[in-house]
Amino acid sequence: MMRIDVISAVPEILYSPLNHSIIKRARVRGKVEIHLHNLRDYADNKHLQIDDKPYGGGAGMILKPEPFFRCIDKLKSERTYDKLIVTSARGKLFGQSDANRLSLAQNLIFIAGHYKGIDERVIERFADEEFSVGNFVLTGGELPVLIFIDSIVRLIPGVLNDSESALSDSFQAGENIGEPYYTKPEVIDGMKVPDVLLRGDHRAIAEWKEEESHKSTDIWKRNNNT
Repeated sequence: MMRIDVISAVPEILYSPLNHSIIKRARVRGKVEIHLHNLRDYADNKHLQIDDKPYGGGAGMILKPEPFFRCIDKLKSERTYDKLIVTSARGKLFGQSDANRLSLAQNLIFIAGHYKGIDERVIERFADEEFSVGNFVLTGGELPVLIFIDSIVRLIPGVLNDSESALSDSFQAGENIGEPYYTKPEVIDGMKVPDVLLRGDHRAIAEWKEEESHKSTDIWKRNNNT
């Protein structure tokens, strides 16, 4: 069973997504344990302060190092972790290959940044990898952490009902987006399902899927300037 620990200043953001849909199914089936750690539980002052002004001035508040050190030292005293991952604007853009690799881990720790940032010494001491979800600003790292967990957990064997689903997803075969999908009814508002999908000719369907997948991938490349 995989174990995932998440350290956050506002773990309440994480509760609902981690208790529904595929991630909930994975937890119920005993495929993954997910433990949330509130950074304030590791504060050592009466006001449970976990942030402070940055040295050198500047706007915003910085998450203090002491609560992280206490929490991570405690977790690492209890078990060995494969990776400790930090959400970071300077981090590598998270991709499917990263999800595939991390899905093989036994124990993972995620740190969700918040406010202006995290004291750099936390990253220097503990971080194995830093990941970003894109060139835009979020309030905190909780949403990226949810994205990482979702993409990793769904790859664990036995989580998805259809064992082929994860293998045929977009980006599993390199930069391959996949073909468009259709279901009933055959016609809606004058728009019809492509005839080739209705004829039962499996060879023709396979050729159509390959051609349409190339088209989708080309659109993705144009939209992302790749």
